[in-house]
Amino acid sequence: MAENITSQKQDFAQWYQDVIREAELADSSPVRGCMVIRPYGYAIWERIQDSLDARFKATGHENAYFPMFIPQSFIQKEAEHVEGFAPELAIVTHGGGKQLEEPLVVRPTSETIINHMFSKWIGSYRDLPMLLNQWANVVRWEMRPRAFLRTTEFLWQEGHTAHATEAEARAETMRMLGVYRDFAHENAAIPVIPGRKTDREKFAGAVETYSIEAMMGNGWALQSGTSHYLGTNFAKAFNTRYLDENNEQQFVHQSSWGVSTRLVGAVIMVHGDDSGLRLPPDLAPVQVVLVPIHKTDSEREQVMSAACRIRDELAGAGVRVRLDDRTTVSPGFKFNHWEVRGVPLRFELGPRDLASRVVTGSARNRPGRDAKFTLGFDSLLAETTAKLRTIQGELLDEARSRQDSMTWEAATYDEFKARFESESGFCQVWWNGSSEDEERLQQETKATIRCIPLDQEPGEGPCFMTGGKAVHRAIVARAY
Repeated sequence: MAENITSQKQDFAQWYQDVIREAELADSSPVRGCMVIRPYGYAIWERIQDSLDARFKATGHENAYFPMFIPQSFIQKEAEHVEGFAPELAIVTHGGGKQLEEPLVVRPTSETIINHMFSKWIGSYRDLPMLLNQWANVVRWEMRPRAFLRTTEFLWQEGHTAHATEAEARAETMRMLGVYRDFAHENAAIPVIPGRKTDREKFAGAVETYSIEAMMGNGWALQSGTSHYLGTNFAKAFNTRYLDENNEQQFVHQSSWGVSTRLVGAVIMVHGDDSGLRLPPDLAPVQVVLVPIHKTDSEREQVMSAACRIRDELAGAGVRVRLDDRTTVSPGFKFNHWEVRGVPLRFELGPRDLASRVVTGSARNRPGRDAKFTLGFDSLLAETTAKLRTIQGELLDEARSRQDSMTWEAATYDEFKARFESESGFCQVWWNGSSEDEERLQQETKATIRCIPLDQEPGEGPCFMTGGKAVHRAIVARAY
């Protein structure tokens, strides 16, 4: 378990792979670039799904499902879209033992097939807005796979909306970016920077792309969610129009937005330590594990009776609790087992605890003695829920503190390169460079412009690469 996990300082990439293996989150697939998500890893994804799905429905969106096979001609209808996705497409040319009349693309994203359906469903302004989401799998041929972060097939959600006006579609784009930001902060305990992507980094076919950027434990960035203003680009390609109140035909304005199973990777890399996972309680499949400790049959009967009562009390109040009553392994094995899986709270219950009417507890997010505490039976539920809230907040505070400490500024490209050779993190720079400047930046340093943060004070300064006047700051970092 923990002894099989490489330390983060020694090799962060290997640490990440070790945690995935030891916590039994995922395994490799016989198909290169794909992964098998194991039950515990999928349970984390289900918690992410549940939290986000509730937020989507609260903002008026309905779930639907669209086919995973898309006619190749659909992809080719939007010029930027086909150019951007062409290298990543998986194409089916045969089915049922015969060559297909038209090749089918395995879904890389669904703007095209959804616009085909929108053009059938939308006829009048009365049909708008149309607010849909789907939970699905997609395929993008990945040359450098990494579990959860970059895989050929991955799970995600993709929202697609159609509106009467540009203003409404732009407002939707920003609203859903805000939903992702709130989820990251409140549920995943991950501080993120919402911002606009450069033209070089925007989604193929979008007018503008926005993202939330998160800092991982090693200072690298992870694009953790995107929201796109599509304008009328796909509407014109698919003739998605509506009759307005003046009885005139108009193209719809659209947004699309999505997050994927890379959020599981984000949770691992933001919160994990050398002992394994540290899960925020909101996303933890198991929030409390209860470990009974006994030697004799008599002790076992008494301890298990009390443990079952505690389990039922917590579960009845909505706490996700697991009673580890295995008799084939030692308490120490159980401690390590649940520690590497990042369960926020561990309760131990033995004869002495029973006599004192307490449980001996340990908080996964704290080290050593700071993790230990006792809770009385009479106030167990209230204190348990309070400790879960505390852990949720402490993990966010810890991640935010790390992000602040690893964010720095550079006035010139030479200054940036000199520091970036030995220091990770987010670098704030003035930026007005071109796509060619971005390409040079990536080739020479392996860093990219992550986003132009939305929340920044008005001002101006010299672009760190060109020296020209810039009115926006940008975040530069290495990224997964």
